[in-house]
Amino acid sequence: MKQKLKSENTKDIILKSAFESFFKNGFQATSIDQIMDRTTLSKGAFYHHFKNKKELGELIISTTVKDRIYNQMILPLFNDDSPKLLLKSVFINKIETLSDFEKAHGCPANILINEIGNKESVYQSALKRIIEEWKSALAAVIERGKYLGQFKATTNSESMALYLISAFEGFRGINTLYSNNYAIDQYIIAIETTIDNL
Repeated sequence: MKQKLKSENTKDIILKSAFESFFKNGFQATSIDQIMDRTTLSKGAFYHHFKNKKELGELIISTTVKDRIYNQMILPLFNDDSPKLLLKSVFINKIETLSDFEKAHGCPANILINEIGNKESVYQSALKRIIEEWKSALAAVIERGKYLGQFKATTNSESMALYLISAFEGFRGINTLYSNNYAIDQYIIAIETTIDNL
């Protein structure tokens, strides 16, 4: 039992180091040596748990990246609040609570989508599953808003859900160009206006 816990802990350390390295430097620019240098583990520990960086990348996407988006952007959508207020609060709360590191580096999912999303089908599938789950959750909120009369009956829920995700992810990239809150302030105005006009 102790050995199993130790092995799981070692794997978690590698995953954490890899995620931080990919987030800061990009997937392609990060080597296995760089990942392991951030830990106190040997390179042999890496190969005990992973065949290669590709396998590690897939696991990072399907666990760490997925969990971040699920916990921060999807799970809150299951709240029973007013759909209009719920959409605003989820997007705006995330923007207003970005750490300085996140402001400077963007969104991990977006970084991976742009860098490797079309390089390997395994990455593409894993990233697409996350976006599809997010889109479905948003579309359900919009549908509820239509039923309650908060949004126009003609609003295409699926299209608008994908648009909201695209606008959010695009903003996260553009925001890295600014050293102040200009882009954040503009995004908040735009997202509130967009949701008010659904």
